[in-house]
Amino acid sequence: AMASGPAGRAAEEPPPPEPPAEQKSPPLPPAQEEFSFLPLVHDIIKCMDKDSQDVHQVLNELKNKFQEMRKLISSMPGIGVSPEQQQQQLQNLREQVRTKNELLQKYKSLCMFEIPKE
Repeated sequence: AMASGPAGRAAEEPPPPEPPAEQKSPPLPPAQEEFSFLPLVHDIIKCMDKDSQDVHQVLNELKNKFQEMRKLISSMPGIGVSPEQQQQQLQNLREQVRTKNELLQKYKSLCMFEIPKE
């Protein structure tokens, strides 16, 4: 398929690690699938449509998933930092970058060292 398309497109879209024919996994990558409640909600609706007894089991799975996600979220780095503190940290870092850029420009203008041409 790559040979038929223009060379520019092939560079933009790297081929998937394995051919789609072999993939039995759902379209969502596993990492994203972990955080998705929709498949379970969909299963619950299907069970209710069919008056299936599995609905309690699926509801439990959903409840467990919510609990897992709560645990995961509370253990995320920086979760205790308020938005205001985050803004402050961001401002401090931007200030540092600005200062360092100014120093860099100053050093460049002193011509103390040659900057190699790419």
